Amino acid sequence: MPKPLIGLVGRRRKGSRIGGFPPVFTDVDVDLYIAHYAQAVNAAGGIAVYLPLDADPTDIAPRLDGVLLTGGEDVAASLYADRLVTEAGDGSGASAVSAFDTPDDAVVPDGQIPLRDAFELELLDAAVTADVPVLGICRGIQLLTVAAGGTLHPDLPAHAFVDGPPDATPHVVTTTEGSELRRLYGPEVAVNSLHHQAADQLGDGYVATAHSPDGIIEGMEHAEFPIIAVQWHPELMTGALADPCFRWLVDHASR
Repeated sequence: MPKPLIGLVGRRRKGSRIGGFPPVFTDVDVDLYIAHYAQAVNAAGGIAVYLPLDADPTDIAPRLDGVLLTGGEDVAASLYADRLVTEAGDGSGASAVSAFDTPDDAVVPDGQIPLRDAFELELLDAAVTADVPVLGICRGIQLLTVAAGGTLHPDLPAHAFVDGPPDATPHVVTTTEGSELRRLYGPEVAVNSLHHQAADQLGDGYVATAHSPDGIIEGMEHAEFPIIAVQWHPELMTGALADPCFRWLVDHASR
């Protein structure tokens, strides 16, 4: 049986933002992919496929066996700011949304969605339609939340432990009994913490199944579709090549 194809999303930058690039590439678009994701997918028995942001997700999804929504810059505030306004009742929610690691393609007219967000939202819809399993990591859990009608905590600076090595584990995460994440990780797992945003109000169909000690949602699962997501970065942890979430994705993709 052939190994399953797992689509990985990345980020786009101008050549001027990449150290060591010759000046001639200053205004050239470059797609970047963190290699650790592909290494973990390959180690789990899959074949990682990098997905360019210019491709048509409806053409891509039926040819894939799984999708990995990776970490990166903030999900566009315009996708959920109106929900924060409604909840706050005074418009204060929208002003709380911050920018972090803003990509070049995020500089767009008001009301439009950055290229990566638009691509991933359409890819997610196409994956669900094709019954393709999805794993979300960091930004991935946030995009899944927003796509389903949920909201984010716009800024949690206390959770961003970015000064140490990427595999440092500043806190533990407790999983919910009976959940898929409990089956994969056991009752507790020590995790890294590289995020300044997190899921707040979950979208339709999702259940929170992992929390940090202060109650922040660190993992969730869909009640109907083969979708799980975590807020930490398992691809950067010690033992990433044997991390169970990548095995989960490849196993479901193989079916």
